[in-house]
Amino acid sequence: MSTLHFLVLAPFIMAVFIPFFYKWFRQIHTGWFVLALPVILFIYLIQYLPMNETPEPLVVPWVPSVGINFSIYLDGLSLLFALLITGIGALVVLYSIYYIANKKDEPLNNFYVYLLMFMGAMLGVVLSDNLIVIYVFWELTSLASSLLIAYWFHKDKSKYGAQKSMLITVSGGFAMLAGFCLLYIMTGTFSIQGIIEFFASNAVFNEALFIPAMLLILLGAFTKSAQFPFHIWLPDAMEAPTPVSAYLHSATMVKAGIYLVARFTPVFGGIPEWFWIITSFGLLTLIWGSISAIRQTDLKAILAFSTISQLGLIMALLGIGSASFIDHIAEVAIIAAVFHLINHATFKGSLFMVVGIVDHETGTRDIRKLGGLMAIMPVTFTISIIGIASMAGLPPFNGFLSKEMFFTGVLNATALDIFNVQALGFIFPIVAWIASVFTFVYCMIMFFKTFTGKYQPEKLEKKAHEAPIGLLLSPIILASLVVIFGLFPNLLSNSIIVPAIQSILPYGPETYVNIYHWHGLNTELLMTVGVVLFGSLVFLNLKHWQEATFFLRERDPLNRLYDGGLEGLVTVSKGVTNVQLTGLLRDYFAYTIVFMILLLGWTFFRFDALAFDFINVSEISPYLWIITGVLIVTTISIPFIQHRITAVIAVGVVGFLLALLFVVFRAPDLALTQLLVETVMVILFLLVFYHLPELRKEKFKPVFKMTNLVISIGMGLMVTLIAFSAHAMRHDVNFDVISQFFVEHSKPLAGGYNMVNVILVDFRALDTLLEVLVLGIAALGIVALVKLKVKEGSDV
Repeated sequence: MSTLHFLVLAPFIMAVFIPFFYKWFRQIHTGWFVLALPVILFIYLIQYLPMNETPEPLVVPWVPSVGINFSIYLDGLSLLFALLITGIGALVVLYSIYYIANKKDEPLNNFYVYLLMFMGAMLGVVLSDNLIVIYVFWELTSLASSLLIAYWFHKDKSKYGAQKSMLITVSGGFAMLAGFCLLYIMTGTFSIQGIIEFFASNAVFNEALFIPAMLLILLGAFTKSAQFPFHIWLPDAMEAPTPVSAYLHSATMVKAGIYLVARFTPVFGGIPEWFWIITSFGLLTLIWGSISAIRQTDLKAILAFSTISQLGLIMALLGIGSASFIDHIAEVAIIAAVFHLINHATFKGSLFMVVGIVDHETGTRDIRKLGGLMAIMPVTFTISIIGIASMAGLPPFNGFLSKEMFFTGVLNATALDIFNVQALGFIFPIVAWIASVFTFVYCMIMFFKTFTGKYQPEKLEKKAHEAPIGLLLSPIILASLVVIFGLFPNLLSNSIIVPAIQSILPYGPETYVNIYHWHGLNTELLMTVGVVLFGSLVFLNLKHWQEATFFLRERDPLNRLYDGGLEGLVTVSKGVTNVQLTGLLRDYFAYTIVFMILLLGWTFFRFDALAFDFINVSEISPYLWIITGVLIVTTISIPFIQHRITAVIAVGVVGFLLALLFVVFRAPDLALTQLLVETVMVILFLLVFYHLPELRKEKFKPVFKMTNLVISIGMGLMVTLIAFSAHAMRHDVNFDVISQFFVEHSKPLAGGYNMVNVILVDFRALDTLLEVLVLGIAALGIVALVKLKVKEGSDV
């Protein structure tokens, strides 16, 4: 296992020790123990800059028989994201130490375990080369995110936001997994680099699966990166503590979908479906998020919709830039996407932290209660004006540079002579400009409503004052990066941006990046001037805009669809449950058996599996007839027995006769197991015999009896047909007998002569492991119930 493998696993290992640190060192904030890890990981990753050469994937076998390996692949794109995850992670941990107080009732151990679990999962997503491993880490990010959102689980809004984020992102993850499986069917590999090489060198492949695989993968990316209409989970996720919002929902988790699209651009880029879907949804998300941000009165809600808008911007740039495989003019969009990815992490991370500071020091984030904080919180004000100006796209900050490149990208897109862009391409710069206007407006709202105007102490829960240096340090560092990257953007060009672009466009032309402020009096600059002028006009007349019905609602209208769909799902599930869970064991048996009859009957019909062979039948010894006859008579007599003790004995006789049949057919392991089980069952029945309720004779209608009879005969007939067919196929040269496989491979592959044990322990190892897991969960549930000492009639 390489150092990079350990880098991914390190947060999970650290998380194991957090509860002990929390318990043993209660006087020290647990965050101090956590802080060292992301700092060390960040410093270690910096040594790979600049990423001039891309090494081969580092492979650790996991399930090599099906191509699942823990493969680490570090290139420019994965390095960029890994630096964001560890760098921003270190600043967030430092910020959280001062934001979340070390109180007895504050479960800091839970917070940092979830945070480390998320950090490790995100590193796994961006550094893994195997699709299945990526999926495992992908869903872990959703789980960790939901746990962090619900950290203050006593709040209903926190639980609602956690549930919504889990349902939407995990559903998208399932779709993504299906897309991965389709890629595997086409290419025969789960390795991303192997898939890229396959499509680069093979002109012939299963084209019928190509577009479905693309759509399913995009569904996973869109749900995770909050693209329209799946964006509705992100505003409700703002119920998480502000450090979580600054880390997950601005810099890392929401960019996992961006990473996925960038990573698969070499596979799907250059086709019209990929270009139009990503560009269209990106631009729609961009303008919808920017308009929706103006409706909000909560600072974190404004930033949430701002994040949605900015994610749409980056997604649209990746869509436009995918045309670089055909026309080099679109490459500037990829450069802008990578650059803005970095810029957004810096200014949005600092702004989330600033909002947390305002909330922490005033007790509110409501802009209707805030105002006049410029003089009271001068350092916070300075950090804010830097972050807000960058987000608004004003010089000389880094956001201005990437915004200008965004305008260049959409303008260049109108000149593309591919994918029928000439017909609708003119919409791209129009949407980009309108969205930028609204971006400028909500930036002005944040700034003026919070820091200017009249100070209203009577509306605040706390007396406002400047934050301590511990809270200010992290946003100061991020704001400094905003200024540095704005004044010296080419610090990032050759070290980070170019290697990342070469990962997205591995077969494109040699990339040269030179970022600077002044390009002359061009269209992009005129668009920026127009944004400032028109945005200022809109802000000055904001009262008239906010009188519209759309702006009177803070919640996104699409939430109605989600809430209604969830309520409908609950209603339908209750109806189905009421039909299924009748409380009668006979109904459960009936449902199960009918399903098995239908499934097996369809299998016989679909695969023409019904067969008979009465030639190769062995002779039946007289003693077998006797054993079978006694078994049949005993089984048939059980429903007619009126006394419990007699019924228990009869059931035991059936079990022991089955064990005898196993002995006759030379299956000693099965016979021994059957004997043990039957002995234990009979003893248990006799032990609890005294405590069993009174036996009541139930009367059933004739129709019910006939139904039971038909189901019983059907199941018996189906099992008989299976036995006949299995016997016939065993002697049919056209069928491969599975038993022969185990005979030949038990010793070479598993090192055992006992085929039954080998099948259970090796060939069905995962199945057996999951069975053990189920038993373990059941045991934990029993222990929990015993500890809780649940009394009869309690609500637990």
